[in-house]
Amino acid sequence: MTRVVAGAAPTGAVDLGAARGARPWIQRTLVLLVVTLALAVVGVLLAGPSSAATTPPPAPTTPGDSVSVSLNGVNGTPSSSVVVLIAITLLSVAPALVLMMTSFTKIFVVLALTRNALGLQGVPPNQVLAGLALFLSMFVMSPVLGDVNDSAVQPYLNGEFSFSQAVEVGQGPLREFMLAHTREQDLALLTRAADVPNPATPADVELTHLVPAFLLSELRSAFIMGFVIFVPFLVIDLVVSAVLMAMGMMMLPPVMISLPFKILLFVLVDGWSLIVTSLISSYTGSG
Repeated sequence: MTRVVAGAAPTGAVDLGAARGARPWIQRTLVLLVVTLALAVVGVLLAGPSSAATTPPPAPTTPGDSVSVSLNGVNGTPSSSVVVLIAITLLSVAPALVLMMTSFTKIFVVLALTRNALGLQGVPPNQVLAGLALFLSMFVMSPVLGDVNDSAVQPYLNGEFSFSQAVEVGQGPLREFMLAHTREQDLALLTRAADVPNPATPADVELTHLVPAFLLSELRSAFIMGFVIFVPFLVIDLVVSAVLMAMGMMMLPPVMISLPFKILLFVLVDGWSLIVTSLISSYTGSG
């Protein structure tokens, strides 16, 4: 049985009183901490706009009246990207330039007429004739292309010329080549068709008039050479036809008999060498 000492308070009563005495102090401390944190947050929020207002953003720059793009590199030479772009552009228009401003058209037409004169419709094929004409054109045009490279391409790559200056200088050798192989009648024809006065000097000839006049002259020369090539083979056809008619073999096609004789004649006189030599000498002036 538990004894209770007189005049002493129970243990549970003492703890409850102490807790009740400490509760107001804890509440005041919590309230003070909450108020301090709230003031700090408000101060940060108020300080943000004020500090941003002190450093205004820079005003946007207004664009100029024109935009300039530099095509040259740091040392004055054209950049590699510009050179690649120009090369791709030239490759895309290269077939048109080869047909209009070189000897390719005349050489290909002469070779095609030679094949027709022999009576061979598909031999050699067009690809072979075009390849042969292309390489012969490169042989004929090599001095002109060398002058263009020395006078325009290399100075442009070295930064001495701008692109427009390189184009102006580079067309000079091509103009001289086309003028040397263009008839005055064809040039006058294009000049009258354009309704412009006749040029006083070769330097005054417009390139738009010179190129078609050069093509007309090349076609005329090719057809003249083709006529000369056709004549001996035409004689063989006439002789074979007359012989077959005299023998009463009217049902036998003359082409079947004359074709071996024409091929034999062409091989004996070394016809391909004669034709290639004549084509090259028509541009170089030799032979």
